[in-house]
Order: sequence, then C-alpha cells, then structure tokens
Amino acid sequence: MSTFSKILCPVDFSENSVAVAEAARKIALQFKAEVFVVYVAPSMIQYEIFDLPAASLPQLVGDIVSGAEKNMTEFVEKNFPDVTVTGKVISGDAANSIVNLAQSEKCDLIVMGTHGRQGLNRLLFGSVAEKVVKTSPVPVMTIRPEA
Repeated sequence: MSTFSKILCPVDFSENSVAVAEAARKIALQFKAEVFVVYVAPSMIQYEIFDLPAASLPQLVGDIVSGAEKNMTEFVEKNFPDVTVTGKVISGDAANSIVNLAQSEKCDLIVMGTHGRQGLNRLLFGSVAEKVVKTSPVPVMTIRPEA
C-alpha cells in the first residue's frame, strides 16, 4: 500500500472546497502527512478577453490575490486544525500551476474538486481537474460536488 507524505489540495473557496479539504485532512491524518493548500488566481492574460483597460489589469489581479490570501488564511485555520498545513496563493493557468506545484513541492498526492460543468461551460472552460488528471505525475483524487 502506498503512503503519502505531502498532499497538494487545490481549492477555489467554493462550498465544495470544504468537502475537498475534509478529504485531504482525513488522508493527512491517516498517513501523518502534511497538506499544501493552493488557490490559483487567474493570470492577467485570462482577463484580457473582458476588454478591460490594460492599466487596470495588474490592480485587478493584485486585488484578487490579496483577497485570496486573506481567504486562504481563514480557510486553512478553519479546515485543517490538526494537521501540518501550508497555504499559498499563486496566479496562472490553474491546471498547469497545480501540476507544476505538485512537482516543485514534491507532493505525492493531489486531492481536488471537480465542478461537474456541463455543455457550453465545459466547452469554454474545460475541466481543470480533467487536465490535472491527464498530466499529473502523481495520483489525483477528485471529489465531486454534493448534488
């Protein structure tokens, strides 16, 4: 049986993130592993489709990142009271960032949620979880949102 020492837990602070955190916490307790929680903020390039003035983009991304850092601190304190945990906010393409972080932080498991997007939304945005599963060098456990 495999053992895990470092679990990467990407979150988006949605309701489903609490269920994802709970799964990661239980696995961490079982294996005495540490948890690395990450939120990936969209990069400036991803906002260019909204036709916003270029000068406002760095401020917008900066505001999103600083808000996410505050959310991360609260999320980690609330959802990981009894495990060793690190929270981090980064920006970039979500799937690539998650896979790269798993490698750079030497994580041996990724626990993440799926959003179950359907139809046009899925076509436009794709599935971050699906891309991570296809490209991750380590096992990925996906948690579906509660119906």
